[in-house]
Amino acid sequence: MLRREILAIAALTFLPSVASAQDTVKIGLILPMTGQQASTGKQIDAAVKLYLAQHGTTVAGKKIEVILKDDTSVPDVTKRLAQELVVNDKVAVLAGFGITPSAMATAPIATQAKVPEVVMAAGTSSITEASPFVVRTSFTLAQSAVPMAEWSVKNGIRKVVTMVSDYGPGIDAEKSFSDKFKADGGTIIENLRVPMRSPDFAPVLQKAADTKADALFVFVPSGTGAQFVKQFIERGLDKSGMKLIATGDVTDDDQLNGMGDAVVGVINAHNYSANHDSALNKSYVEAFRKANGGLRPNFMSVGGYDGMHLIYEALKKTGGDANGEKLIAAMKGFAWESPRGPISIDPDTRDIVQNIYIRKVEKVGGELYNVEFATIPNVKDPVKAAKK
Repeated sequence: MLRREILAIAALTFLPSVASAQDTVKIGLILPMTGQQASTGKQIDAAVKLYLAQHGTTVAGKKIEVILKDDTSVPDVTKRLAQELVVNDKVAVLAGFGITPSAMATAPIATQAKVPEVVMAAGTSSITEASPFVVRTSFTLAQSAVPMAEWSVKNGIRKVVTMVSDYGPGIDAEKSFSDKFKADGGTIIENLRVPMRSPDFAPVLQKAADTKADALFVFVPSGTGAQFVKQFIERGLDKSGMKLIATGDVTDDDQLNGMGDAVVGVINAHNYSANHDSALNKSYVEAFRKANGGLRPNFMSVGGYDGMHLIYEALKKTGGDANGEKLIAAMKGFAWESPRGPISIDPDTRDIVQNIYIRKVEKVGGELYNVEFATIPNVKDPVKAAKK
């Protein structure tokens, strides 16, 4: 097993010149198409297919081929698939990555092979620090958690319990929210965590209810928000007077309509809503729904759509040269208009810079939406910003 891994890593060092010379530029798309995070994979895969349908499969004289692999959100599987894609398929770009551990497991491969790793989903701050070849088009949890803390204090919330999924993004959300909330004069009564896999929110929700806090701040990964809301209602917290505030992962567009009217009024912060009021987003939502049987795009979908745009534009800049170092250089500092609003890639950190919106769940035309009512423009990752 060890010998195979050493041989695979050794083989990676010979690939960049091969990739840059190919007439076909292959993109290895690694996503959780089955398992707990399957909704993330489904959304990103659909967005990638939509981008290809709208923009064609040729860019800068090169044919684009996307090779989709299901990693089931198991990091060891992600790593194996990434190695196979680089060594056997000779991909020029690795993309996708539904969860942080999968993105982190791939980072050494990106470094060894000098292949860009475009993170379209995973949201822990430190991912882009794991390799100079990682670039992110999704978000970091801190980008939403800090504005949520600021809004909460300004709007009379003084005592909060936090509840997050116990893995990288959740810990980022907990720390970022708590630090900012306390710095602005609020009190964190307790920080509660739940297992990421097979979560049972009920006992933790009971603990939160017993604190009599003003609000419960929540982060759970995309795809598990509906289960959380169900248990929140079952414990009677929706009628307890305790406000529910959250990152937008909880009120995910993909599942929002199934959560019921109990979530009307929930305040949350995030980078994208299907209700975002721009001509570009309206056409994006219409095209996405038409191509996917009425499915509403969520924030994961724009991470995938924008990731493909970044790859295409980088190839245009390099004249079709798929050399990894040239592609990463072309991606740094690139700015464009996304369905979510104006975005750019921070040239120093290779992380996304984007607007964060404070939203309220409301009924619009008989459907539930995250309706934006405030904008914090051009938010960099606060975790990295604090290190400067």
